[in-house]
Amino acid sequence: MSKKTKIVLISIFSIILIFIAIFTIFNYKNDKSGNTIINQSEEGIIDYILNISNYEATLDITVETNKNTNKYKIKQSLNGKISRQEVMEPSNIAGVITEYDGENLKVINSQLNLEKTFQNYNYIIDNKLWLDSFIKDYQKYSNSKVTIEDDEVILEVKDEDDKKYNVYKKLYIDKKTGKPTKMIVQDINQKTLVYILYTEIKIL
Repeated sequence: MSKKTKIVLISIFSIILIFIAIFTIFNYKNDKSGNTIINQSEEGIIDYILNISNYEATLDITVETNKNTNKYKIKQSLNGKISRQEVMEPSNIAGVITEYDGENLKVINSQLNLEKTFQNYNYIIDNKLWLDSFIKDYQKYSNSKVTIEDDEVILEVKDEDDKKYNVYKKLYIDKKTGKPTKMIVQDINQKTLVYILYTEIKIL
């Protein structure tokens, strides 16, 4: 075999390898999916979720602590940077509203007709209940991944800045509707601390 022929064969082989690599990248999404094949419709659902900036939702939230379990029904609305959250249940804190614009936090108690504004507030803990907080973490950390099941797309991320609480987060999305159905927040030992069920959600 001549030297020229060898060069041609090596070149052809290299081109084939490049095409295989490109095909693999576009069909397996290794950087985000944990080696799960994602079809076009599923990829569309993921892009749709990751670009949410406005929504209204009703949530059933269960919070687990070492001592007890607390349950809440909450209404949320997000309009760009402005988030609003109102407690519907339990009755003893029903009507408590929080509004946050990215800098200032306003707390309103409609039952007691009280209102307080906290300026330059670092609204971190409660913000973990929000979809946009999950989306930011998912896009921020390189460990984020996708799992595809029969009727669900599951987005997962590990918060590398939180070493104990709110570490693992999973968002479950209905493949038929393209809407979130639930979100789970776990600690470093993967014990579920917060379980959020989206009983109603409207993405605007």
